[in-house]
Amino acid sequence: MTLFSLKGVKFKDIISYPNIEIEQGKTTFICGKSGCGKSTMLKLLNGVEAFDSGSLQYCGKEITEYDSIELRREVLLCGQSVYLFDGDIRENFKQFYAYRDLPSPDDNVIKDYLAVCSANFKLSTNCATMSGGERQRVFISICLSFAPKVLLLDEPTSALDENTSTELFENILRYCSKRDITVIAISHNTSLVRQFADATINLED
Repeated sequence: MTLFSLKGVKFKDIISYPNIEIEQGKTTFICGKSGCGKSTMLKLLNGVEAFDSGSLQYCGKEITEYDSIELRREVLLCGQSVYLFDGDIRENFKQFYAYRDLPSPDDNVIKDYLAVCSANFKLSTNCATMSGGERQRVFISICLSFAPKVLLLDEPTSALDENTSTELFENILRYCSKRDITVIAISHNTSLVRQFADATINLED
């Protein structure tokens, strides 16, 4: 089933996406040189950015017809910038859930999500003292805990070594496969793309 369809999409007369289709249930990697529009494409897919012309459909319906907040919750973007509050891991989960008027998961559930993201840290760990790669994994675990239908990952392993990068993708894709969550990722790591991609989209300047 086609999850996303882009036809003649243009963004600010700078970037064009002629004809692209992304299938549901397949791990799709978006590849290309810096500046070719990879991150912008993810933002278009969940409505963070608006395109100027063309057609962008999600599940057969124009993306502009969706409620923007509901769309972003269903098609969740985990970008390169890590947004964590001051405080420890437990407090960060609580804050993010409070923004959605949801009760925070209990400690065991939080630990399970952290484990999926290779982030087996104590819940009392202050996020401000963590490295970039550690904060990135905590942030991904929070995003994943909201159980989106589509998870958009923008360079999720940019601050990680090769072994941790592989472990992270293995865990996330195993988790998402069991829960029918489609993963669309950007990565410059060609080894990860070769190992985990069901499909690739190669963008050009």
